[in-house]
Amino acid sequence: MLNRSRGRITSTRTTATCAAVVFVAVASLTATACSGNTAGDGKVPGARTSAAAAGAGSDAVDRLVQAEQPAEGSLLPSGSTAAGIRKRGTLTVGGTQTAALFSLLDPTTGKVEGFDAAMSRLLAKYVTGKDSVKRVNVTAATREALLKNHAVDAVLATYTITPERKKQVAFAGPYYEDGLAIEVRQSESGIKTLSDLAGKTVVTQAASTAATAVKRGAPTAKMQLFDTNVECVQALRQGRADAYVLDQGVLAGNASTNPDVKVLAGTFSKEPYGIGLPLDEPDFRQFVQGWLKKITADGTWAKVWKATVGTQVPGPAPAPPAIG
Repeated sequence: MLNRSRGRITSTRTTATCAAVVFVAVASLTATACSGNTAGDGKVPGARTSAAAAGAGSDAVDRLVQAEQPAEGSLLPSGSTAAGIRKRGTLTVGGTQTAALFSLLDPTTGKVEGFDAAMSRLLAKYVTGKDSVKRVNVTAATREALLKNHAVDAVLATYTITPERKKQVAFAGPYYEDGLAIEVRQSESGIKTLSDLAGKTVVTQAASTAATAVKRGAPTAKMQLFDTNVECVQALRQGRADAYVLDQGVLAGNASTNPDVKVLAGTFSKEPYGIGLPLDEPDFRQFVQGWLKKITADGTWAKVWKATVGTQVPGPAPAPPAIG
């Protein structure tokens, strides 16, 4: 429900040319540093990014947020969702703290870093005029409920746009596109493709699109569902699962911080990420769509990519997806 008391609106977290470019970029991330002779031996190049590189990326994001100009008043008419958020002074965003490259808590600084985290800060600056984000932890199973209940203004959490989800929430974007891939232990040599998961124990996040895709490609796979990325990685590393299937960018982030796992080259789906928004606030969707088009056109999107995902994926930033 909308609560407009005290001038506050408690309205409100588990991307066609771009897909190919991002897939190639992340695939190169798993293929160009192969330690073996098979395609399945791909490993993230430069997986453990130096502290200096990570710090440079964080500083670059800080500069981008500082440079982001607030939306003109004419874009926030009286009574609009965006106007209410600006009056409140803080954007409430559903996200995670466990997805390397996208939204990961740095325990040494207390800051959440990554592509989604940076986008959240930029959107907050555009709406409120301040770098002010209130973060609410979400899982793939809780995102829709939090948006429906207006517990968050938006969800940025590698949130794939699907027809089923669009019946429950609105999406701005897509703002990023990825694909499902397979992560295994470094010692694994028998799993190279989706069909090799037949009869294997496979973990993924509950309410993600991965479980359906795996069962379609490997019907006899034994699925285990967990709420978080951390739980899935732990199950894989501890030998309780043979493989972990999720978006390749998220898996690449895992490999960047866990040297005992690797991401297999190639993807077998398209996963367009959208910014989840309440279905009953079409004005805010239009506002966020306009902001996404702006940062795509002025080069901010590419700079965010270079400062986050680009610290692991070599080469220039890919073309951002067309905003629908």
